[in-house]
Amino acid sequence: MKTELIDVSPTRKEIKIEIEPKIVRETFDRISDRFAKQVNVPGFRRGHAPRSVVSTRFKSEIRGEVLRELVPNAVSNAIEEHELSTIGEPDVHIDTTTALERIGEDPISFHVNVEVLPKVELGQYKGIAAARRVRPVTEEDVDRLADGLREASASLQPVENRGSQLGDTVTVNFHGKFLDAPEEEDINVEDVDVTLGGEAVQQEFTDNLLGVYADDDKTFVVDYPPNFSSKGLAGKKVEYTAKVGAVRIKELPEVDDEWARSLGDEFDSVETLRTKIREDLEKRAGAEADQRLRSELMSKLLATHEFEVPESLVEHQVNYLLESVMRDMIGKGIDPRSQELDWERARDELKVQAEKDVRGSILLERIAEEEQMSISDEEIESEIEAIAQASRQPKEQVRGVLTKQGGERSIANRLRSRKALNVLLENAQVTEEDWREEKQEPEETGKGESAAK
Repeated sequence: MKTELIDVSPTRKEIKIEIEPKIVRETFDRISDRFAKQVNVPGFRRGHAPRSVVSTRFKSEIRGEVLRELVPNAVSNAIEEHELSTIGEPDVHIDTTTALERIGEDPISFHVNVEVLPKVELGQYKGIAAARRVRPVTEEDVDRLADGLREASASLQPVENRGSQLGDTVTVNFHGKFLDAPEEEDINVEDVDVTLGGEAVQQEFTDNLLGVYADDDKTFVVDYPPNFSSKGLAGKKVEYTAKVGAVRIKELPEVDDEWARSLGDEFDSVETLRTKIREDLEKRAGAEADQRLRSELMSKLLATHEFEVPESLVEHQVNYLLESVMRDMIGKGIDPRSQELDWERARDELKVQAEKDVRGSILLERIAEEEQMSISDEEIESEIEAIAQASRQPKEQVRGVLTKQGGERSIANRLRSRKALNVLLENAQVTEEDWREEKQEPEETGKGESAAK
């Protein structure tokens, strides 16, 4: 077998392969003999037809078997011969059909296109200069979280001796008819809580439910805008008959030690609560500062290491990012199938991030190789246990899911990347600087957000 390696690019190689006629003929004859023992040929007893008759009558089938036997082995041997670490499946193309018609008389020639990881010359990765900036925690920040806890502790109390006002919660049974689409099924919903003047409440509901009392009936029309969040209501006109069940007002608890104690045993006073809130905010600010520092180190490492990355890995990462975006949208109640979303544009934008992600992963792996990092079985088990605890799932269930996603090898790769990133951090020239607002760089695996036109 003759092979020739052609460097198309740092990540794409072509191998020209030629299999000698002698090997092709030997394989053809051997498979013909096997066919002769298995097939029925008119005029001959089963298994006694001459090879020449069988090879002529079943030439196409035998030729297919020859190619299935010779080509994969030749490709595998050629890849091994040229010491290529390929990605994905090789793309094989037969160069001429003449040899197939004269099988065994001419060599079979074909070429294979493969993707490989680029050979990366690792430059400086220790001693990178970066700044760590911690977001300051203010009294206003503590007030905001304390107010949120107070809001969460609020109760709804019945309103007496007055009609509903802005800020009240009105509980209503609704019956709705589509005025411009009578074929649509009527709307029937019960015990809907409507906060009058609420940000997510359509203005017509607030206007028509102001001043109502329990047991009141109201009829009004809502003209939904074309871009309304619910696709089934967008651009529709609906006449609602509303039966008021209750009118209630939000009552906030007094900010005192008794309220603080109601939030948990660890709080014996408002002062203790505020101290714990501040500690939590400071912990979050420290974690944010560390993440920004890692992102800055990765950005500077990427800036000094430009190289081509395999297209298939980029496409894989783009698909992963798109799936993440879709999951986020579904979680927020947005239908990813909406015609207002431009997924082609989103894919193009995500490709830039995906290329950075892949380049970053390759660089971290090179650092892991340079540092001769290894991952022990104990570290893998510890990581599985940590994932199980964080996700509140049984350990074996987590292991089963990870097995489908590449199993322990994927965990080991993740741990190696984390260790390599820690090497950057531990050896960086870090200066502590004052906080300043700036655009957050995406993390190693970022998420694109612009699918809307």
